[in-house]
Amino acid sequence: MRLNDCHNFQDFRRLARRRLPRPIFDYIDGGADDEVTMRRNTSAFDTCALVPNVLRGVSDVDLSVTVMGQKLDLPFYLSPTALQRLFHHRGERATAAAAERFGTMFGVSSLGTVSMEELARKHSTPQVYQFYFHKDRGLNRAMMETARQSGIKVMMLTVDSITGGNRERDLRTGFTIPFRLTAGGMYQFAIKPGWGLNFLTHEKFSLPQLDAHIDMKGDSLSISRYFTEMLDPTMNWDDVARMVAQWNGQFCLKGIMSVADARRAADIGCTGIVLSNHGGRQLDGSATGFDQLDDIVQAVGHRLDVLIDGGIQRGTHVLKALSLGAKAVGLGRYYLFPLAAAGQAGIERALGQLKSEVVRDMRLMGARRVSDLGRENLRYVAVG
Repeated sequence: MRLNDCHNFQDFRRLARRRLPRPIFDYIDGGADDEVTMRRNTSAFDTCALVPNVLRGVSDVDLSVTVMGQKLDLPFYLSPTALQRLFHHRGERATAAAAERFGTMFGVSSLGTVSMEELARKHSTPQVYQFYFHKDRGLNRAMMETARQSGIKVMMLTVDSITGGNRERDLRTGFTIPFRLTAGGMYQFAIKPGWGLNFLTHEKFSLPQLDAHIDMKGDSLSISRYFTEMLDPTMNWDDVARMVAQWNGQFCLKGIMSVADARRAADIGCTGIVLSNHGGRQLDGSATGFDQLDDIVQAVGHRLDVLIDGGIQRGTHVLKALSLGAKAVGLGRYYLFPLAAAGQAGIERALGQLKSEVVRDMRLMGARRVSDLGRENLRYVAVG
């Protein structure tokens, strides 16, 4: 199977699976507990049907949107995700370059493998810095200040990860950060020599957002241990309000799922929220962002920008979210599998396909611009 044989999300996933050792693939592919929520993130979009309008004279389609003051050419962006140079040796460099080519926003994680400063210097595309609330409050302030000095305009605080989810695939494979070869996983790497060669012959793996602040002293942490030992489970609304005031700019909370929390985010001055369950990797059995989207947009959509991520695999998923009032949708696995499969070329092929799907579907819906979409375009249906 080659890159040119990839025509949808599942094709990229299959190609990534062929190229990645199992521990790395399972880290991307897996969720928490029984992975019910992870699967529901996509199937939730089946709960409503699109109602198209015809004879609207649609020729050119304008997909541009403004999200938290950032002008984007597309109504979807590349969500911040961790450890990208484990999946492909260019990691976030490939992600940022692909985002810039398509004129959309990308995010850099606290667990990113390329520094936010480097990416901000090289790319004019809007960049989001996603960070976690660490027990070390000085570290939190330092990370925000580094982002400010780098010229980053949007801060994104993840609020659904004060402790790690039960990711049993990672437990079985012994996945750790920084990545360590274990005796139990040696066979998987032996049968995928291409990945190992790339990993060993390119720049040494690092976590530049954290390396200056956390000395692991050669130790390796499981993802669960990072969340449990490094992050502060006592984080509360007062802590976040202080950070919002300190940043004094575009500030977004990622992981909001209830109307009450959405209202609280607006009350403390947040300019955006992302409805997210962390890709089904935290609380299994929780609602999906799409489940909650309509209620939250109705409650606070006039006060801040509502975004959504989780389970986006098709252009029709994007249109359904936009019809309910999402300002844009975030992509995670949708671009990570192409990254793992073929680096920047893979991401660009995936983004090009999704853009083509959205343009075609907009024409079929009789919509010339995103603002033409609305709740009247949807009907809820029974799902067997």
